[in-house]
Amino acid sequence: MVELNLMFFAVAIPAVIFAGISKGGFGSGVAFASSSILALILDPGQALALMLPILMVIDLATLRPYWKRWNWPDARLLMLGAVPGVALGALLYRATDEDLLRLLIGGISVGFVVWHVAQTRGWVRGFANRLPPPAGLFAGLFAGFTSFVSHAGGPPAAVYLLSQRLTKTEFQATTVLVFWVINIAKFVPYAFLGMFTLQTAWADLLLTPFAILGAWLGVRAHWMMSERLFFGIAYVLLTLTGSKLIWDALT
Repeated sequence: MVELNLMFFAVAIPAVIFAGISKGGFGSGVAFASSSILALILDPGQALALMLPILMVIDLATLRPYWKRWNWPDARLLMLGAVPGVALGALLYRATDEDLLRLLIGGISVGFVVWHVAQTRGWVRGFANRLPPPAGLFAGLFAGFTSFVSHAGGPPAAVYLLSQRLTKTEFQATTVLVFWVINIAKFVPYAFLGMFTLQTAWADLLLTPFAILGAWLGVRAHWMMSERLFFGIAYVLLTLTGSKLIWDALT
């Protein structure tokens, strides 16, 4: 049961706004922090089911500002790989328990921060050349899989897209298009697995205005806000929530 009490809204509203800002302006890379946050107060499956319609609302709200600004060849490769990735995620989800999902979401959260810090400190190097098309298919496969099980498809997609040396707006628009398709592909398996309930639907309805607000703020921030400040806050948030989920899964 999803209890729509004060604690729920105190956590869910900032999480949804954060997802909107990230997907609306910063390439979806850390939008999955919202699932990590919600999984602190909900079962992981409930957190994932509640967030999917919210993410789809944000997708619709951000398609128009970035319409046809994407890089179609890269978007196509990622989407072609993502569909079987979603199917693989659906198969794995049936065989997992809640602690494994907590561990997966938490591990992806902390791992993403570690990778970023390693690149920033120069411990690992970025890609000297553009990754070839097969890498785009593989990145799409991994993005579809991680998106299904934890809404964390942004990082694998970003690894490929960053290697293609897109402009900031091309990068953002491409992620908007790709995850619009991925989230549509996820909806039917989520429904088939019985993840949606009347409680999650009612919560989604109440949270939709905040999702739209976050998307609007994200689009504005894409043109105005320092990415360094935004991602600095995001990485701290991911580290804290991811570490808590890992602890909960192992204890």
